[in-house]
Amino acid sequence: MSTLPLATAGSPAWLDSQYNNRALVPAFAQHLQRWATDSLSARQQLSQARLDVPYHDNPLAQAFVGTTGPVQTLDVFPAAASAGSSAQGRGAPVLVFIHGGYWRALDKADHSFIAPHFVAQGACVVVPNYTLCPAVRVSDITRQMVAAVAWVWQHIAEHGGDPDRITVVGHSAGGQLVGMLLATDWLAVGRQLGLALPAQPLQHGVSISGLFDMEPIRQTPFLADLGLTSKEAASQSPAKLPAPQRPGQRGRLTTVVGGDESDEFKRQNRLIQQAWGPDAVPVCEELPGVNHFSVVEELVKPDARLNTLVATSLNHFQ
Repeated sequence: MSTLPLATAGSPAWLDSQYNNRALVPAFAQHLQRWATDSLSARQQLSQARLDVPYHDNPLAQAFVGTTGPVQTLDVFPAAASAGSSAQGRGAPVLVFIHGGYWRALDKADHSFIAPHFVAQGACVVVPNYTLCPAVRVSDITRQMVAAVAWVWQHIAEHGGDPDRITVVGHSAGGQLVGMLLATDWLAVGRQLGLALPAQPLQHGVSISGLFDMEPIRQTPFLADLGLTSKEAASQSPAKLPAPQRPGQRGRLTTVVGGDESDEFKRQNRLIQQAWGPDAVPVCEELPGVNHFSVVEELVKPDARLNTLVATSLNHFQ
């Protein structure tokens, strides 16, 4: 494992100034409102969607997740039939999007807006939810997202998706979860869930403004309600875990961060490439002119660099 650079030993006030994105982006509420409005429109437009599907749908999954509840569901948006996603007799590529919100805010319903563009391009889109902190711990959320991906691998063919072509994309806290999913021991998970999971079910991961070193998060005052311990922070830091196993060259990670984001978010973005190496993380970029919220909107802009990176990931194993 690579030797990691030390995290900046800033004061509590400095950490708040680096990680409190709502304070850094005064117009954040406008972004959140636009996401919610566009997401409602997306759910109305995509009438074939299956909403609020539980991903702890059997006793083994329930035992794996632990505390289960109505929030542990996902939305499935099948690919547009006219897009020709099954032209070669295969299912559609699958995009799983994990929302951010520092593990304690937002909802899958705020992020349906990403679905129409990719559905029209021939992808099956899945947006899972998770129980928010402080009702659970960050490590519990990781297990929930592992269970959600296992559900996708097991069931997505029923919705026209190809379980061999799953790309997982996450923003902020969701970016941390993407890293944790790539580093998961999927064979061990399969044994616990009674599934013949492959060693790496994920074709690709894309992290948007991801957090890979959780120790600064543990020390940031406004995030104290996460209740992170030093041990949990280490276990939930992808940069402190071994680079993922990549059989068949699967499981690479692409990372991006907004050029207008804080120095700490930019450091976090670079850190995972330094830790896992350029073979595992071949793309590590800053996207100019976007902040922590507007960077998500680059996903659905056809000419945007982020949109191109995700489309390339989805179509890599055509």
